[in-house]
Amino acid sequence: MTDGCSDLDVVVEPDNLLVLFRWRRDPNVYAVEVALPATPTSPWTGLPVTSVYEWAADVMAGLSENLATGLVLRSRRKVRDGYVVLDARDLVDVCPAGYFIESVPLVGAPSSWRPSFSWPWRNRTHVTWGPPEEPVPLPVSKVGSWLARAGMDVSLPRQLIAETRLACWLQAYVDNDRGEPYVGHTAVSWEDTRCTTARLHLVHIKPGVLSEVRGALVRSAVRMVTENGALHVVTAIDVPELHRLGFRPANEGGLTLRTSDADPPGRPHPL
Repeated sequence: MTDGCSDLDVVVEPDNLLVLFRWRRDPNVYAVEVALPATPTSPWTGLPVTSVYEWAADVMAGLSENLATGLVLRSRRKVRDGYVVLDARDLVDVCPAGYFIESVPLVGAPSSWRPSFSWPWRNRTHVTWGPPEEPVPLPVSKVGSWLARAGMDVSLPRQLIAETRLACWLQAYVDNDRGEPYVGHTAVSWEDTRCTTARLHLVHIKPGVLSEVRGALVRSAVRMVTENGALHVVTAIDVPELHRLGFRPANEGGLTLRTSDADPPGRPHPL
């Protein structure tokens, strides 16, 4: 299987196999339904197979590929018998068309990092000839400087980095050849040393940007901290997108979300 997948098991149902697994440090047990074969063909490629072993190997290869391309984040899901069942046949785009979300780069090549370079997926590094340099943590004062130039306040995420409390910092930008302009960001910290409770500190989108981008930022951030072991996410922010994700009022004020499965069987999972 792929990195991050563990504790594999299989439950035989009348019409399906239910492949169970855990994903990274996520507290949920996930499941994918696999139809029992009616013909000797691969469920992944559709090509003929010559044995049950070959069929099962293709099942696992297909699941591995889906996990590596965002199955847990992108699939529709429902809760059944204590499992979060993922629909591998119905993957959805996390972000609205025309936008993209990624982590804010925290490392770069020390001698070639240039804040003006606009390729976000290359960690703000400038292409140089010669042996590649080992990436190192960027100075806190440099991280997110491109967001600051776009008019966003990056002081809080930088403070969380300095305090070694940052759980994730995501940025959104227009999905084009330049990877610009930047249109929003969100930051989450760890509330405890065991990294079981995360706090959503900010979610910001620029005026005129679709509210769906804000929802995608929050959803991606919650999924990221859940994969890293968060059992709860708390926040003082109150926007409609949080309620749609399953956040509810907390006794001490603000909103809270329990990331482990506690919903009644059959109820759609909020994430």
